[in-house]
Amino acid sequence: MSRHLPILDWARAYDRGTLTSDLLAAVIVTIMLIPQSLAYAMLAGLPPEVGLYASILPLLAYAAFGTSRSLAVGPVAVVSLMTASAVGEFAAQGTADYLVAAAALALISGGMLVLMGLFRLGFLANFLSHPVISGFITASGLLIAASQLRHVLGLPGGGNTLPQILRSLTAHASAVQPAALAIGAGTIGFLYFARTRLRGILIGFGLPPRPADMLTKAAPILSVAVTIGLAITLDLGARGLALVGQVPPGLPPIGLPAITIERVMTLAGPAFLIGIIGFVESVSVAQTLAARRRQRIHPDQELIGLGAANIAAGLSAGYPVTGGFARSVVNYDAGAETPAAGIFTAIGIALATLFLTPLFASLPQATLAAIIIVAVLSLVDFRAIRRIHAYSRPDFAAMCATICVTLLWGVEPGVVAGVLLSLALHLHRTSRPHMAVVGQVPGCEHFRNVERHDVLTDPEILSLRIDESLYFANSRHLENRISALVAERPALKHVVLMCSAVNSIDASALESLEEINHRLKEAGIAFHLSEVKGPVMDRLRRTEFLDTLTGQVFLSQFDAFQTLKPTPFPA
Repeated sequence: MSRHLPILDWARAYDRGTLTSDLLAAVIVTIMLIPQSLAYAMLAGLPPEVGLYASILPLLAYAAFGTSRSLAVGPVAVVSLMTASAVGEFAAQGTADYLVAAAALALISGGMLVLMGLFRLGFLANFLSHPVISGFITASGLLIAASQLRHVLGLPGGGNTLPQILRSLTAHASAVQPAALAIGAGTIGFLYFARTRLRGILIGFGLPPRPADMLTKAAPILSVAVTIGLAITLDLGARGLALVGQVPPGLPPIGLPAITIERVMTLAGPAFLIGIIGFVESVSVAQTLAARRRQRIHPDQELIGLGAANIAAGLSAGYPVTGGFARSVVNYDAGAETPAAGIFTAIGIALATLFLTPLFASLPQATLAAIIIVAVLSLVDFRAIRRIHAYSRPDFAAMCATICVTLLWGVEPGVVAGVLLSLALHLHRTSRPHMAVVGQVPGCEHFRNVERHDVLTDPEILSLRIDESLYFANSRHLENRISALVAERPALKHVVLMCSAVNSIDASALESLEEINHRLKEAGIAFHLSEVKGPVMDRLRRTEFLDTLTGQVFLSQFDAFQTLKPTPFPA
């Protein structure tokens, strides 16, 4: 039971000291999460209270089913952007259908994640390569920041792609509101200062590092309080400044959103992408934090935990959630020792929805936009683009394609394009694997590439190493390569295929090996294998290939040379 309900595991050893640590972490994360939840709900095109709703029951669900001791679940910027893109295709913002579709999106995504966890399908996330994820997050950060500029400038408009957003801003540039610009730009400046300088200044005044760090993380709540005070004192709402408006108090309504078959079919694709992106982000954060404490997480159970959190969000009028990097690090640094910190955070958010929502009515939307901009610009990583370009051109191409498609056509096409291009590049790369003619390094039993090392060879023996598993895409290339090498060596009597890097051989590749064996036999040349791995050998034994093989299977390449060469090289 504790395997599928991790709460039964950590709750056994829960004591007063752990309770104190978790309560302190919960207070700090709650202070951080309140403005983030309001801001990310706005980013998703939802009323601000929905962000609070998505930060209550999902935390309780993850605490019961998740395996990370430090992960803090809730609304995040990238998933909020993907929600706005997906739901915007189904309903108009501000309508009841939009709210229902957002909750349904969370429910469908959560159900998919739970099923993936039960069937141990976490490996599907591996199809999202790191360059694709990095490119998508960078593009999303730029797209989110651009989309929030209209609130900072007090302009109407919108758009789901960068060209649409820029056209909208340009069209309304003459209508910039000074009050919105002053509050938005001032908040951005303050938050940037707090992120880069405030901690050092507080430590310089004698404050210990940990309290200084916590106060720095609480800077957004201070900006919220100050701008609310300015909006009330100066009556900025009457002067045209866009405010959050009345936020209904009370706990989230519990119930199943109205889901039809057509709605499920429409939202299934985006729900799957949101679930996969959220899982990759969440499990990366969870593994990083767990490694610091020599703990471990279980990816398949994390799928169930994250799925349960999204189902809880869908049942409580929320929208899709995942583990956030910033709040999880704050949760860890604040000393959270168990997922109970998430339970206490949920209680704190619930109290805020009951008693603090009247204060948010005078909160300028420019403040929330500034919070989002400062938060997401940390996701933009141009140095990663330079690193990938220097290391791997194919990965760089996949990364650039993801960035360009995301910015120009939207988040979903961006992810799909990145995944498809990564798979295409992988197939192209592995279809022409590196093959090296090898020879013996003098004085030892090692064999290396004849083009890179001064090695010993024999005109009667061709020793070829293939540095890739053999499958349908590269089997014909192996046939052609061996045929070309054999044609260049009139004295050849033996071909030895060195299989030290071959982890598998599929049916197409097996047929190619049989064809190579047949052609070499007709030419009077024996075909041998060496250094075949155990699992590969087990599969070959289930076929007739070894019975028809004209040569032998050697344990090592050195054994092959010692056996096949009449006067062996000295060891």
